[in-house]
Amino acid sequence: MQYVYAVPIAGLLALAFAYMKASWVGKQDAGNETMKEIAARIQEGAMAFLRKEYSVLAGFVVIVAILLAAANMSGEHQSPIIALSFVCGAVASGLAGFFGMRIATKANVRTTQAATRSLPEALAVAFSGGTVMGMSVVGLALLGLGSLFLVYNGVFDGNMAKILNVITGFSMGASSIALFARVGGGIYTKAADVGADLVGKVEAGLPEDDPRNPAVIADNVGDNVGDVAGMGADLFESYVGAIIGAMVLGYGFEAAQGGDINPIILPMIIAAAGIICSILGTFVVRTKEGGNPQHALDTGAFGAAGVMAILTFVLARIMWPADGTVVAGVEGARTVTWLHVGGATVIGLAVGVAVGLITSYYCSMGKKPVNSIAEQSITGAATNIIAGLGVGMQSTALPILLIAIGVVAANAMAGLYGVGIAALGMLSTTGIQLAVDAYGPIADNAGGIAEMSEQEPYVRERTDTLDAVGNTTAAIGKGFAIGSAAMTALALFAAFMQQAGLSKIDLSNPLVMSGLFVGGMLPFLFSSMAMAAVGEAAMDMITEVRRQFREIEGLLEGKARPDTARCVEISTGAAIKRMVVPGAMAIISPVTIGFLFGSEALGGLLAGVTVAGVLMAIFMSNAGGAWDNAKKSFEGEGFRMPDGSLVKKGTEAHAAAVVGDTVGDPFKDTAGPSLNILVKLMSVVALVIAPLLSMHGLFNI
Repeated sequence: MQYVYAVPIAGLLALAFAYMKASWVGKQDAGNETMKEIAARIQEGAMAFLRKEYSVLAGFVVIVAILLAAANMSGEHQSPIIALSFVCGAVASGLAGFFGMRIATKANVRTTQAATRSLPEALAVAFSGGTVMGMSVVGLALLGLGSLFLVYNGVFDGNMAKILNVITGFSMGASSIALFARVGGGIYTKAADVGADLVGKVEAGLPEDDPRNPAVIADNVGDNVGDVAGMGADLFESYVGAIIGAMVLGYGFEAAQGGDINPIILPMIIAAAGIICSILGTFVVRTKEGGNPQHALDTGAFGAAGVMAILTFVLARIMWPADGTVVAGVEGARTVTWLHVGGATVIGLAVGVAVGLITSYYCSMGKKPVNSIAEQSITGAATNIIAGLGVGMQSTALPILLIAIGVVAANAMAGLYGVGIAALGMLSTTGIQLAVDAYGPIADNAGGIAEMSEQEPYVRERTDTLDAVGNTTAAIGKGFAIGSAAMTALALFAAFMQQAGLSKIDLSNPLVMSGLFVGGMLPFLFSSMAMAAVGEAAMDMITEVRRQFREIEGLLEGKARPDTARCVEISTGAAIKRMVVPGAMAIISPVTIGFLFGSEALGGLLAGVTVAGVLMAIFMSNAGGAWDNAKKSFEGEGFRMPDGSLVKKGTEAHAAAVVGDTVGDPFKDTAGPSLNILVKLMSVVALVIAPLLSMHGLFNI
């Protein structure tokens, strides 16, 4: 039990490191008055969105907390305190988004100013800003989980079944906020992006981030609300879900049943060690003038993962019962040793890295998939879109095969606990993984500020170098998040079966098969809602941008200023209004199926939504990322066709690529990354309500 005290301490260490980095960023030069004014408008828009979003979510959190408390008033392993866990998870997730957004909107302009001096200095500022997001997420997660576990251990006198049931509310709170943050942020950013691209770039022929474009500030705000706050909330709930799923599965071991709780607390200890590795990894992210920032970021992320792989075996050797411990599984009882546990964790790490590298291949400029889309842009938007859809579909094959192999291998090591530990292994270095990912939108904003403040061309070249790497890290981050979602969802699914008392789920049962079909349908319905929301919001934005170009005299000539505040207002209103229904569906669906048709039907629902959701998420995220970089292939020096001809920006092929990128925007930044949260949230809700369910539902008595 004494090991548990290291968990909140590690959380505090991460938060202290985040504070140190935030203070350092705040002391950097923010540039001239024009740069400061532009940055202030971006920060004001981002924080205004966050305030409105959180004010809506506060009411949701209160209502769900009351319902959870009422539903858990009685029962052997139930307690109304689960509502406290839910609120703590929601608040911690919200705070992580707030801290990350706050520093990201400070780091952007300071990155621009640093780029006037050198590329290494600009990388240092942008990555430090991302580090605050990463460390805030893991710090708040472990501080919250570790503290609650210690408190509940005293309140419930060491009753692990009750403690684990109550603490699952923390994961549900985190997942709920994450889904709304991802959907809301995705709607916001893509409505602004589509309006800025289709009207400003295609119709008016303005460059990227031109200050004459009314939607350009909203577009830069969207980078923060979607890819900083949204991604942060996404990985926060993945991280928490993986830890709690593995803890619940750890309760099934003979050692845990006999009073040795080390199999239960080991996931938290591994996560605590991951914080140390992530902090160490940040110190090796360095580059030289003219160097490749991608190599610097890879060195930090992969270096942290390598150290973590070794450290996992050390921790398992120290904490695991010396002669192993027995767990019952679908293949029968087995003895699991520390080597099995360490091996399962490393399998998760390896699968996570591999999925990220495959995602990078399908989304990176200069690689065959992106080049094939760029080549087909020469014959118009239709062939560009066909090529992008094909690349996205093809990109699902290798990640799914890797995840499947990883699941089988981890299960062979330590049963379903091994799968849970593998999911945690994949996320154990979330601190630096998220730092690398959050660096991207900061670099993107820095480029926008450089353009709007009319910096020298070499400044924009440096920020574009950082931004190009940021696009790749964002694509890798999304692939990483989706891969971890698949394994985390399986761990949560296994934990749900354990809590619901299900030894197996029979596919020949019509209710189970019906649940499977309904679950498979939900990602499509969810995606349609998200895509429609982006389309409707984008129409409002397009109308507004066209109106300003038409009615504000001298705007296109640069003699008047656009009304950027109105565009920010349109995106904010659309996102808040349209995020509610998709988010509510994720919570209502498992509750409805579980209570009406029983645990087995709910199990079928979870299986269906996991398979369809993960496949759709990979397809949409990778297709969108490939479309984005196919468009960028024509910019800069231009794209070299197979026949040797050079096709540049402003041509019909570039215009076709812009259309493809616009189609891909809601794929990669709204629906795609939100799907992995849908999968996990439904699994977490099922886990929370599992003790309340009987084998049979209202219509299957």
